[in-house]
Amino acid sequence: MAHELSSTTSLSHFCQKLNRLKTLEESTTERSLRHHLTMLDLILLGMGTTGSVGLYVLVGTVAKEMAGPAVLVSFGVAAVASLLGALCYAEFGVRVPGRGSAYLFTYVSMGELWAFLVGWNTILGYLIGVAAVARVWSSYVDAIFSHRIRSFTMAHVGSWQVLFLAQYPDFLAAGVILLASALVSYGVGVSSWLNRTFSAINLVVILFIIILGFMLARPHNWSAEEGGFAPFGFSGIIDGAATCFIAFQGFGAIAASSMEAQNPKRAVPIAIAISLGLAAGTNILVSAALTFMVPWRSLDPDLALTDAFNQRGYSWAGFIVAAGAICAMNTFLLRTVIFLPRMVHAMAADGLFFQVFTYMHPQTLVPIVGIMVFGVLVAFLALLLDFKALVQFMSISALLNSTIVATSIVMLRIHKSPPSSFLGSASPVGTEQASAPEPGKLRPALRPYPSFPGGYRPGAAVAWALGVLVASAITLDCMLVFGGSALHLPPWGHTLLLLLSSVVFLLSLRFLGAHQQQRRENAFQVPMVPLTPALSILLNVFLMMHLSYLNWLSSSIWLLIGLVVYFGYGIWHSKENQRELPGLTATCGGLEEMV
Repeated sequence: MAHELSSTTSLSHFCQKLNRLKTLEESTTERSLRHHLTMLDLILLGMGTTGSVGLYVLVGTVAKEMAGPAVLVSFGVAAVASLLGALCYAEFGVRVPGRGSAYLFTYVSMGELWAFLVGWNTILGYLIGVAAVARVWSSYVDAIFSHRIRSFTMAHVGSWQVLFLAQYPDFLAAGVILLASALVSYGVGVSSWLNRTFSAINLVVILFIIILGFMLARPHNWSAEEGGFAPFGFSGIIDGAATCFIAFQGFGAIAASSMEAQNPKRAVPIAIAISLGLAAGTNILVSAALTFMVPWRSLDPDLALTDAFNQRGYSWAGFIVAAGAICAMNTFLLRTVIFLPRMVHAMAADGLFFQVFTYMHPQTLVPIVGIMVFGVLVAFLALLLDFKALVQFMSISALLNSTIVATSIVMLRIHKSPPSSFLGSASPVGTEQASAPEPGKLRPALRPYPSFPGGYRPGAAVAWALGVLVASAITLDCMLVFGGSALHLPPWGHTLLLLLSSVVFLLSLRFLGAHQQQRRENAFQVPMVPLTPALSILLNVFLMMHLSYLNWLSSSIWLLIGLVVYFGYGIWHSKENQRELPGLTATCGGLEEMV
């Protein structure tokens, strides 16, 4: 009997480990980095993280291979999906100030395993993103020198034709990543100064592209003779939107830097809104100008903007665009090369990743080990992997993280968390209303409906309803994207599943909306919860369904590796696990005495 009771207790405790919430603490490093970023710094940070990806990395590939001139609609759809996610990031950035972005947000609301998977997925996204931008940076530099660098490398090093690998090793792309890693090792001040300089140059070049591009516009390039405005149809537009989603992820960097912001409760939401609006506007206008200038079929995916001006006989303009692209991508590289190691540092500081990555340089206060290790790793990816393969792998991590953050917002607002796991009424960024009802309970007017949750422990009904909402959203999106033919369903079966998943989604949404929520004064909160995060989940999953199987395969392999790391190391070395050990020992001793 004692053995059976002990086994049951151990299994129950192991399951609780997976969902334990983070106890927020303020480290000495975080205190020393506080309050030096203005709202302008945050806006430039957001633009610097996204401006180069959409304009110089994605627009040519999406226009030529996915959407045609309708690439501007793809950017618009991606911007709407990003706006829904940005609202969730903004609330978390204000309420949970600190480093770690979606990882930290998930840790304080959903639990440890989910947080690790989000952090691990974020690492993959930034590894691929930095490598892809470095490849494009190399292409623009090579274009300035009339492709002599590529010709020299292929002549003296060689070339190959292997799936997912580049035609030739890109030593220039690897070199710029190593150079960026060396620069950020000198501290935040250097990269912040360079960020402002490069962002200003990039803004001037973007205005130049838009003005001259529309002056050279040929409306005939959108005509039916050239394939029309949307040659790949609605499916192509959505495929492009799924890829373009990564172009609007600068708000994640803003939220992650909230600890360093002056007046974060005001600066973070405004900076996120402005940077997202600027990114959407510039991407749409530049896409329109590009496809007006030249036929979309003739675009060079690697050098779309420079190549378009060259085709129109404005080679001098192509040099200006190349210079602006290089400056914009320098900003992206500097910001992400420092953010990636800090993401790893946050996980290592929580005990979920190897402790060697917690070391901070005593003078510059940067995670020097993470910068060196991941700088070399990203340089290796940029050296060998093909640009198109990198672009294919970029968006799924951002979409998945945005989905989990939207789910976390519902849990945070409706499911009452333990007081020790979250910054409560003492938080400097917001104060709970003294008379506010307890979150997670049915509203007084709706308590007779429904009556079945009464037998559950507090918050369990909310968690189950949220799980049903996510499952129904996935089912509904599968029905919309793949239809009955792809799933080999009869028409009546497809219609039935479509209606059933829609009804379950709406009922789950209604049930979650019937519960009391946490309310805070003088702090930004996502409007219309749970409707806004539910729409974010639905749209994100819809876009993910349009990504290729290679996206899903690579992400699945990466997540499997992450699970091995977590269950082999993280779950046992977690800081939360160390806090539980004394209490667990005392509890087990008491159980043995009772038995």
